[in-house]
Amino acid sequence: MPASIEQKRLLGKLHISSTIVVETGLHIGGVEGNLDIGGIDKLVVRDPITAYPYIPGSSLKGKLRSILERFLNKPLNRESGGVWRYESDDLLNGFTEIKGNSGRSSQFIFYDGAATCELSRVFGSTGKDCWVKASEVQEAGETKNLVKEGLLGKENSSGELYKKIKGQNAPARLIVRDSHLQENSLKKLEKIDTGLFLTERKFENGIDRITAAANPRQIERVPKGARFKLEMVYTVENEEEAFKDFENLAIALAILEDDALGGHGSRGYGKVKFEDFNLCYHDYSKIAGGGHKFDSSMEKPPKNIRELLGLFDRKNSKVQQLLRGSNK
Repeated sequence: MPASIEQKRLLGKLHISSTIVVETGLHIGGVEGNLDIGGIDKLVVRDPITAYPYIPGSSLKGKLRSILERFLNKPLNRESGGVWRYESDDLLNGFTEIKGNSGRSSQFIFYDGAATCELSRVFGSTGKDCWVKASEVQEAGETKNLVKEGLLGKENSSGELYKKIKGQNAPARLIVRDSHLQENSLKKLEKIDTGLFLTERKFENGIDRITAAANPRQIERVPKGARFKLEMVYTVENEEEAFKDFENLAIALAILEDDALGGHGSRGYGKVKFEDFNLCYHDYSKIAGGGHKFDSSMEKPPKNIRELLGLFDRKNSKVQQLLRGSNK
């Protein structure tokens, strides 16, 4: 446990909306297809009530986190199902202990605590057993000088004591809503005749490199030109951190335009772009007394990613103006 626990401030909420434009067929998988001859092998995820395809917020948020994790060059310290990723093991800075196999000694990987980590404070993190400075924890008990044992390397040659604790979870500041088809896009998709409802089928044929045997399959995709409504909400707890977090989010969106959303991106699927941004800040310090002036919007919101990135000029940042309610 940290030496002191303070309630996180709730200054306001930054609402970020945009349009996701599908530039190549998009496949975000739902349930597997049936075994009928000529049937679809991989289906897209659909709304259970309307049967319209949509982009789950979890899919977009996970992709943005993965992109930012690599951009910020975070170390891989958490394994799940053979896949390694980065996590802040606790609110405090510390070390993840990776157990060695077959008599090999453990490895210690430094992580940034979620209280300051640029990735974890946006996307959240799950705590686990970790090693933190004994001077920063409240509980008494046995401590272990990992430095003297030579396990932490030269960076920690000061000889500080570290203690093993159960790390705490950190909630995400960013909410990513499910993205649903825009009305105009829905009407256009209803007019196409592909044999599927609002989607298309992509025929593929895998070839065995040894026997040359063909393995045909059909994958369902949302067609090129479909447009989805994107909505994200960021909780502002600190104005300076909010500025940096929003900049990192804008960078992740820009990189995503060069990457792919959904499955089979290396085969041409999932190219998207973001258009027509709208930014609105809800300042909760002004919500009392009727709340007539608690929200402020950007007068000339960015139309695309390049304009969005241009908002983060430190000399005259429109984002800082928005967070201070002066860009109405």
